[in-house]
Amino acid sequence: MPGVNTSSLTPRYFILNGIPGLEAAHIWISLPFFIMYLIAVTGNCGLIYLISHEEALHRPMYYFLAMLSATDISGCNTIVPSMLCIFWFSVKEIDFNACLVQMFFIHMLTGMESGVLMLMALDRYVAICYPLRYTTILTNTMITKIGLAALVRSVLLMVPFAFLIKRLPYCRGNLIQHTYCDHMAVAKLSCGNIKINAIYGLIIAIFIGGFDIFCISMSYAMIIHAVVKLSSADARHKAFSTCTSHICAIVITYVPAFFNFFTHRFGRTTIPHHIHIIIANLYLLLPPTLNPIVYGVKTKQIREGVIKLFARQKVV
Repeated sequence: MPGVNTSSLTPRYFILNGIPGLEAAHIWISLPFFIMYLIAVTGNCGLIYLISHEEALHRPMYYFLAMLSATDISGCNTIVPSMLCIFWFSVKEIDFNACLVQMFFIHMLTGMESGVLMLMALDRYVAICYPLRYTTILTNTMITKIGLAALVRSVLLMVPFAFLIKRLPYCRGNLIQHTYCDHMAVAKLSCGNIKINAIYGLIIAIFIGGFDIFCISMSYAMIIHAVVKLSSADARHKAFSTCTSHICAIVITYVPAFFNFFTHRFGRTTIPHHIHIIIANLYLLLPPTLNPIVYGVKTKQIREGVIKLFARQKVV
């Protein structure tokens, strides 16, 4: 729109409509989301506390798990409180800049989660392929550096989203048909050219998801190659068993993510809009909810740590 002052077409606030078409059922829909939120926050806070207090868990694998838990807690607190305000109190207004901040953190934290899962795959590769050098390769300093690198990558790649939204003129109202400020949901309110927004979003999704999945796949290809060489069936089983929790976390994270990605882009005419919104929320809430359960059930050291912690509390 040449000649238009875009600042004059920037709304002071947006209205988040929740799940369109299901407004009457918002209270009932909120209950499973609230329960998932409680499980996610309690479970991940519990994992971080356990890892920080149990000496047996002061190992690279569990430090990466603590990073994943911190990312999951941050992600839940970014979307769920505002979502519950919509469902319970019909508080739907969100300031324009607050919307940009929420949008940035949602996308940044999903990128960070993918990065941490990739680092956890590299951790399993080093642990299985180079067991004698495991602690010398993955020192605390190295873990801190690669963790910060994953964070910086996610921040730098997601910052442009805010600027791409800020530059647009908005003349199609300020009603967002969503429970949170999703990049494309906000961009579609603009009467300007959003092709750059769509292309950049697609490039980032392919770059982060594609790169991380490639690294994860290569790590597990080398793990499988190393494990099948082991002569003992018991050793092979033990080596593979150390990866089961991480494989479950990958499935829990990437399957909903890809389902959300493809339904959003290719299933618009076949899948109702309210299903899109529910899937988008589950995509952000399922991993934080299930990850601590999976690691608690599948990881012997964490189970033992929980038992020790409760035994210690009883003695006190």
